[in-house]
Amino acid sequence: MSTHDALLKHVSIKAQDEKLVATFDIDGNIPGAGAYVVGLVAASPDYSSQRRLGIEFMNGEAIAFYSFSHDQSAEENYDLAGVTHSGNTITGNFPVAAVHGLGKGHVMSAFSEADGREFQSGVAVDEAL
Repeated sequence: MSTHDALLKHVSIKAQDEKLVATFDIDGNIPGAGAYVVGLVAASPDYSSQRRLGIEFMNGEAIAFYSFSHDQSAEENYDLAGVTHSGNTITGNFPVAAVHGLGKGHVMSAFSEADGREFQSGVAVDEAL
């Protein structure tokens, strides 16, 4: 995968009902070959509690939708029906519970991975929570 493909351009999240709606706008399209992951890293202000929320694609199709709590070493998988994607936009409807307990002043950024390697990290996230 070229580093010019599938770069995160803009990431936003908003709370809607009991969902945390994350929208990932990419420059280009979801790669049609290989593995590609987009997601969020959320942490409490002191980083003592961290969550990683992700959507994984293989050969252009979503295959995993999950959150991982680093402080509890627990992964939760969600129904792929919560993921939509078309062209250069990926939307994940995570349960709000995936970030419960982080509190006000939490830190959040976005990331992408390609074929098992970090592609981008620390991408700014527009929050409307």
